[in-house]
Amino acid sequence: MVELFIKGGPFMWPLLFSLIVGIAVAFVKFWTLTRASINTRKFLAKIKGALTTGGVDAATEICVNTRGPVASIFHAGLLRAGRGVEHVEKAIEGAATIEMAFLERGMVWLATVANIAPLLGFLGTVSGMIKAFEAIALAGDIEPSLVASGISEALITTAAGLAIAIPIQALHNFFVSRIDKLIIEMEESSSDLIDTLTEIEQRSGAPETARS
Repeated sequence: MVELFIKGGPFMWPLLFSLIVGIAVAFVKFWTLTRASINTRKFLAKIKGALTTGGVDAATEICVNTRGPVASIFHAGLLRAGRGVEHVEKAIEGAATIEMAFLERGMVWLATVANIAPLLGFLGTVSGMIKAFEAIALAGDIEPSLVASGISEALITTAAGLAIAIPIQALHNFFVSRIDKLIIEMEESSSDLIDTLTEIEQRSGAPETARS
């Protein structure tokens, strides 16, 4: 591998840097999305049960002790429960916007690596072919030994760029699908929470307030 890296020429260094960036961002993103994922159905059932038996305070306590974006937006909404369902909905919308931005953070770097890596490889290819033609021009004749190093550099950088871009692009698409799933869960669960609070408000005849 070291020998191939050296034969690839100077463009192997930016390719190596892009690979390190891509792996680092992918590792952090995988860890972040893993922690953000919870069993939304069970969590929503706990919140509904807490609202029925213990009120808003009990439901808020569950949100505080649960990780993930769904728990965060529920917590933001329940803090406004005493002001009415409309305030809860606005609080949830604001918190959801922040959580979506957090989930999508770093994705631009994966997309950048996936797009730039093959371009750097092709640039290395052009550089290698230029060296090969320069060797031919200086020698005045075509000999395989003269152009071998330039062509080798061209092929290595192309292969390296594609080898980096393909898995990084696959990881980017995987993370996009995970983020989309989390966003859908946030929207559906938020709608269920608002419906539950509306039912409680209608039964009580007044907005649900946090117990002191």
